[in-house]
Amino acid sequence: MELRPLKRKDAPLMLEWMRDENIIRFFCFDASGSDLESTNEFIDSSISDKTDVHFAVVNDEDEYMGTVSLKNIDSVNMHGEYAIALRKTAQGKGYAKFATEAILRYAFQKIGLNKVYLNVLSYNKRAIAFYEKIGFKFEGEFKKHIKKDDKFHDIKWYSVLSEDFR
Repeated sequence: MELRPLKRKDAPLMLEWMRDENIIRFFCFDASGSDLESTNEFIDSSISDKTDVHFAVVNDEDEYMGTVSLKNIDSVNMHGEYAIALRKTAQGKGYAKFATEAILRYAFQKIGLNKVYLNVLSYNKRAIAFYEKIGFKFEGEFKKHIKKDDKFHDIKWYSVLSEDFR
């Protein structure tokens, strides 16, 4: 397992998770309009983006397993937003733990952030348990904040501080 920059060759496998209803039902954004062209544009723009950092999570054969990101990096207030998306085939195999710990090391040790935060749909119990196990601490909840499938859903906010990261 390793992290590396996204490459155009990753686009078809990125689309795999973007089109998987069992995966995207837990996301706050709508990926249904994604196609090969827009995914390649995202990959191309990720190379020069200064406020968002995206890495491919790959197996030992360099096969794309998912994306882990730090978004909305604020160099004044020294924080950034964590996000991860994995293909179904990568779930339950340690990729999320590896990628999350690696991106947190990158955030705190390489770019010197003080805080990494995330939000998660409150019904995503598996993700919440994972984030808490990694060391993210619950900060609060926004009630009926995200409209998805014609219903409003709560989101929970979590963070980890550099001083608390093991």
